[in-house]
Amino acid sequence: MRVPRTFVFVDLSGFTNYTAAFGDDAAGRILSAFRTIVRSVASERGVRIAKWLGDGCMCVAVEQDDAISFVLDLERRATEVCNPLTVRAGLATGHALLFEGDDYIGSAVNMAARLCDRARNVEVLMPAMQLENLPDGVKAEPFGEVELRGFPGSISVVALQGVPASVDSDTGELWTRTPFI
Repeated sequence: MRVPRTFVFVDLSGFTNYTAAFGDDAAGRILSAFRTIVRSVASERGVRIAKWLGDGCMCVAVEQDDAISFVLDLERRATEVCNPLTVRAGLATGHALLFEGDDYIGSAVNMAARLCDRARNVEVLMPAMQLENLPDGVKAEPFGEVELRGFPGSISVVALQGVPASVDSDTGELWTRTPFI
């Protein structure tokens, strides 16, 4: 079944060098903190963690603006907690094949992964042609034309920046309510 989704690939930039310099235990502590932040922000923004990829992850959102807000919130929070490591990300929107009920196959998935590979340090990249509506507080700056492995020709890319507006979430009160009110 083909479904429209926005895919986000996130990676802790510098993780391999950090592990070599400070050891497995220190790297494990940072990775644990990173995953805790990813879970928290994903829950707040309505984004699903599709899979963990070592020092990164693949996330899926139904709405593009939720994915954008998620990745920029994540970038900001992870920068504070995962220092000296930074977050880099790639984001792409399109139809993908929902495969075996819990995985996705398609051009948008591949493009998001390639853009993450292309991003450096605290960059969040996405194709300019896929940009729909930006959340309040977010802007897209031209990044330039890039060639991505597996895609013909060059693609115009933007870098996303800013602090997305906070979200009013009603999930926090769920844990304090009596079930029979």
